[in-house]
Amino acid sequence: MLLLGPPGAGKGTQSQLLMEQYKIPQLSTGDMLRAAVLEGTSIGIEAKSIMEAGKLVPDELMIDLISKRINSTDCRNGFILDGFPRTTAQAKALDIMFAERDLKLDKVISIKVNEDKLIDRISGRFSCLDCGEGYHDRHKRPRVVGKCDSCGGESFQRRKDDNRETLIARLKAYNDQTAPIIPYYEADGRLICVDGMADIACVRNAILKILKDYVSD
Repeated sequence: MLLLGPPGAGKGTQSQLLMEQYKIPQLSTGDMLRAAVLEGTSIGIEAKSIMEAGKLVPDELMIDLISKRINSTDCRNGFILDGFPRTTAQAKALDIMFAERDLKLDKVISIKVNEDKLIDRISGRFSCLDCGEGYHDRHKRPRVVGKCDSCGGESFQRRKDDNRETLIARLKAYNDQTAPIIPYYEADGRLICVDGMADIACVRNAILKILKDYVSD
């Protein structure tokens, strides 16, 4: 399964829920890129300035990253892709990768959102530095000011690219470069859309309903 949608549409959240449901790993290219930046790998160093500017990482870097990850032992029984592909060239490369490994991409799920509401959702978010629990300036503040609800930690962080200007640039990049892959998957009937502005549980249930004919219990 592949999840599509603009930055902040909830792909990471839904991937995490599906990972728990089906006991297979979530392959988030966003998470992998951030880890590469923190570790100072060659890919991370090159990607850092590109990500902070709100631009898309070049195809060759993403293909290299995802190819290495798919070869990991924890992917032998399947995986959920989040954030890849971002271009038609990557979509074609992904199909080639699957064919070489005797894998089949049954469904591509596109999470549709209202962009104005999406900017409001993302620009106010922050997270606990200790456990990663997510919060928002308007919609989900800690019950006790300055203290994480989950672990009691008192240190929080905001991603550098979670600001209005960068978000607008990222959405433009998505609409210009990534959205055009939708017809690629739509042409052969693999694409199904879900409403990403619904609450998390409703989006999850909609995705599970789509997958019920393709996933074994």
